[in-house]
Formats: sequence, structure tokens, C-alpha cells
Amino acid sequence: MSAASLPAPAQGGARRRAAAGCVGLACVLAGCMTSKVDETRQVAAAVRADEAIVVLKKPQIEGVGTEEKFIDCLQENLGGQLVHPEEGQSTRLKAAAPFRIYGEQEFADALFPWFEPSTAPANAAGLRALLERPGVAGRLEQIGVRYVVWLDGRTRKTDGGGSIACAAGPGGAGCFGVGWWEKQSGYVASVWDLSSGAELGSVTTDVTGTSVLIGAIAPIPIITPVQRTACNRLAEQLRSFLVGSDLAGGGAVSTVPGG
Repeated sequence: MSAASLPAPAQGGARRRAAAGCVGLACVLAGCMTSKVDETRQVAAAVRADEAIVVLKKPQIEGVGTEEKFIDCLQENLGGQLVHPEEGQSTRLKAAAPFRIYGEQEFADALFPWFEPSTAPANAAGLRALLERPGVAGRLEQIGVRYVVWLDGRTRKTDGGGSIACAAGPGGAGCFGVGWWEKQSGYVASVWDLSSGAELGSVTTDVTGTSVLIGAIAPIPIITPVQRTACNRLAEQLRSFLVGSDLAGGGAVSTVPGG
């Protein structure tokens, strides 16, 4: 006997059992998230309270660059004082850090045209050559920016499957099935010293997680915050790198399980 020919109470019981099965499967899928953070330091240095950093998107010749919303998230979670907060950004510190964060656009304007996407230095050698140009070092000293954090990477969908069907009938309307998708957030933050032209090191984060859409009468999304987790993990480790916490501990390389 098909579900359509069952009496209304039996149809309701079948739907509840199907929904329960979907929820159980979703709990298994949505609970799968892994997070990894690594740090590599080349030069022992730390930002001082009277200095500022700037977080910039690494120029891309081809392909899609880092999302602006991820840069905004990182700025807010680093804990330093936002010198030029954008509309909607919070200036309240989420974790106290003794440095200032200069605005991206304001920095590019102050150093125009040397940090435009088409002219920005691609490596430490290019940065040292730029610092030798007349007026560049003086301008950096004037605005107080000591370190630039080049941010590269993005969040992308890596897998997915399942299906959901929705229909309406004499017994009511509903959706059944399970759809899922996996996302991966991979980002690299490279730190350059604008006074010496040296690359201090880098911090990387890689987060993978699965989200689910359950068809249980009405569609129920269970979203795994992959990008937000990557932002939080990267901000925490990058803050430690910038203030030199890892120097006292002999370096930091960590792998953090997600939940």
C-alpha cells in the first residue's frame, strides 16, 4: 500500500518516521567539521602598542580573491583598534590587543599608487625595492603602519548530494528527503615588516564542514559555520603571532578539532 492510499493518521505517522530518519542522518552529517591552524615564523618580531597593521587582500592575476566579508570578520576578531571602521563594523574589541588596524582603502590612498592591485609588491624583494623609492618610508612612518598582512584564500563548495521533494495533496503539504553540501575554507595570512622589507612568517587555517537541508514537512537547514570558524581560528592565531606570544613559547603549530 502506498503512502498516498493510507488513511490520514497513518500518513501522518509515516511522515513523522521519515522526518525522524532524516533528522538522524542530518545529525551525523552536520556534526562533521575539522579545523586546522598552522604557523610558520621566519623573523622574531612583534608589533608594539604605538604601531599599526593593515590587512589587505592579496592581488590576484586570475581567479577569485579573498571575500571582503572575511577580511571584515578578521579585522573585527583580531582585537586591535579599528582606525577606520567601515559601515556596520563594530569598534568594540572582542579580545584586547595592543595595536591599531588601519583601513584598507585609507592605506591604499595614503600610498597611492604603490599598493593598488596592479602595482603592489608580490614578494619581499619587491617590497624592499618599493621602500627605496623617495617618500615611501616617510609616508609609512607618518601613518604609523608597520606591518601588512596579506590575506589569500577563499571558501568554496567541495561536494554535495541528496535531494528534497516538496508536494501538496489532500492530506496537506510537506517536503521529504535530505540534501547536503560540504564547504572548505582555506586562508593564508602572510605578515610583512614594512620597515625592513622582510617577511616575518605566515599563519594558515583550513576548515571543512558539512551542512544539511532536511525535508521534514517544512525544509529545515542545519548550517555548519565553516567560514566563521575559519575566521575565528585565524584571528586567534594571527593575534598571537603579531604580539609575539609564540616567541616565549618556542613557536606554535596547532591542530584544532572542530565540533
